Amino acid sequence: MAPSPTRRIRKLDAPFNRVVHLPGSKSITNRALVCAALAHGTSQLTNVLFADDTEAMLAAIVTLGALVDIDRTRRRVTITGIEGRLPTESITLDARQSGTTARFLLPIAALSPGRVTVDGHEQMRARPMRPLLDALISLGASLEPVGQPGHLPIAVTGGGAGLGNHVSVTGDVSSQFLSGLMLAGPCMPNGLTITVTTELVSRPYVTMTASAMRCFGAAVDEVPGGWHVSPTGYRAVQFAIEPDASAASYFFAAAAITKSTVTAVGLGTNSTQGDMAFVDSLARLGAHVIRESDSTTVIGRDCEGPLSVDMASYSDTAPTLAIVVAASDCDAEFTGIGFIRGKETDRIAAVVTELQRTGVNARETPDGLAITHGGTAHGTTIETYDDHRMAMSFAVLGLVVDGIEITNPDCVNKTFPEFWDVFETLYERPLIVAIDGPAGTGKSTVAKQVAALANIPYLDTGAMYRAVGWLCDRDGTNIDDRAAVAAAAQSAIIDVTHDSVAVDGVDVTAEIRTPHASQMASRVAAIPEVRKILVAQQRRLIAEYGGGVAEGRDIGTVVFPDAPIKIFLTARADVRAERRFAETSDITLEALAEEIRLRDERDSQRVDSPLRPADDAAIMDTSDHTIADVVNQIMALIATHQQENARVE
Repeated sequence: MAPSPTRRIRKLDAPFNRVVHLPGSKSITNRALVCAALAHGTSQLTNVLFADDTEAMLAAIVTLGALVDIDRTRRRVTITGIEGRLPTESITLDARQSGTTARFLLPIAALSPGRVTVDGHEQMRARPMRPLLDALISLGASLEPVGQPGHLPIAVTGGGAGLGNHVSVTGDVSSQFLSGLMLAGPCMPNGLTITVTTELVSRPYVTMTASAMRCFGAAVDEVPGGWHVSPTGYRAVQFAIEPDASAASYFFAAAAITKSTVTAVGLGTNSTQGDMAFVDSLARLGAHVIRESDSTTVIGRDCEGPLSVDMASYSDTAPTLAIVVAASDCDAEFTGIGFIRGKETDRIAAVVTELQRTGVNARETPDGLAITHGGTAHGTTIETYDDHRMAMSFAVLGLVVDGIEITNPDCVNKTFPEFWDVFETLYERPLIVAIDGPAGTGKSTVAKQVAALANIPYLDTGAMYRAVGWLCDRDGTNIDDRAAVAAAAQSAIIDVTHDSVAVDGVDVTAEIRTPHASQMASRVAAIPEVRKILVAQQRRLIAEYGGGVAEGRDIGTVVFPDAPIKIFLTARADVRAERRFAETSDITLEALAEEIRLRDERDSQRVDSPLRPADDAAIMDTSDHTIADVVNQIMALIATHQQENARVE
């Protein structure tokens, strides 16, 4: 089966009771990164979110001169700040697709004595910037449009010590304009007083900004008509980032529409995030909500609409709440969110269009949307418009509506790369048998027989790496050019079935089994960017299968670390060489033995995911055992697992 440009959502069979552990808040992460980068001393941030938006900010603060040490395994970042002193040379900061990054960096760029260009992805270049640019000009910064006036890219020539200390800014387009100015304020020579000239949207995000700044030693106060920031600078601190409330909304919504129970750990009455107001709307729709100091639980019940709600202060959850209404027999109207037309996509038009595509009676209103008589949705393919929130919210609909498919599912990487993994935990745990081991241990033969006997799908993950290697050979791609190989892996349509492998429709089953192909596969698998792409595809395939036998390398340690059955096959090098020699006449036994030795050495020493058994894997030496012996041992483990599950149920 080939990786699909869409992801089909499986309808839920039964209600669930889950505790979800969510990544750190994107909004808090980016605010903390800015404060730590501008601070005096070395800060340590914990529970950091690593996603496209925060990676953009991390790269930017490094360019600004901060010293950054990243521990992704522990979700920890250590930052030695620049004390508010920006580089004097010309630099370029890439916000990518991150609105918070772009709108926070522009005021910081105004602190520089040199020239700072702020740019971003084409999608980001289309988003509004004019109110913030006008504010910076009024402060004395010199701005030069490099592209379309009023949009990125913008070159900022330092105001630095010459910046003023009073500015006015509108608040009805985005609260990020105000937050960006506030974040730069402590490093301005005379501080900054900000007057907000219109009604402020998403006010809780501004409160969040002030809270983060105070944690890093800044003096920031709300005053009549705006905010005052004193020229205190920032000091280094230890800062723990709470889980993301926007991310939690999808799982709270899932509980609400499936009459299930979800508890989000780390998000309780002490949360600083405005998006926690989402659960109040769920309560108004009939859900039972339990809030404690460090957790929130939602228990789904029958809908008690209609609902009329102003969502201006928690607008990021509007698509998710629309799904809850659409999945229920309720009427609802959301107001106060006209400004979300300027997000990654026009979220009002996008949500209404896609709901209508499912058959739901939804319509746009001047400052929001309305849904009449939900509960009528049918399956269809959902266009996400490259908007992460569209993908995640409509995935929730697929839990109760059969046939929902999500286009461009990887757009969730913008803020929640682990979304699909966490989402899969809502289903009954599928039977995944992960079979690891080096070449020549019998993985493929054993895995195929186990899959056939257990009547579950089979996935040869190693064939996917071999296929990418074959593709690079065919197209003349330099295997040492990591970016080019990753691009080939991303664009290739790799069709892996029980007995054959095709790349872009070309059957390559025989070609990828040669010794040269084995060498190429090992080199391809050592490229982290390629592994990230193929691991995501492998997880997607097994999710679509509803379980299966997956064999290859790092299956139990990296690809499916939660698989209930993990096997690590091994065998003596001489036995493995003899087995491979029996399969080919193109190479001598001695050469095969040397090739296996070198490949083992590469695989065990590579920095990214070295080949090793999972801690809970059953290690089976196949040197002196038949395939039937090994298969029988694995089938016994499967039987024991199924019996234990039956007793639990």
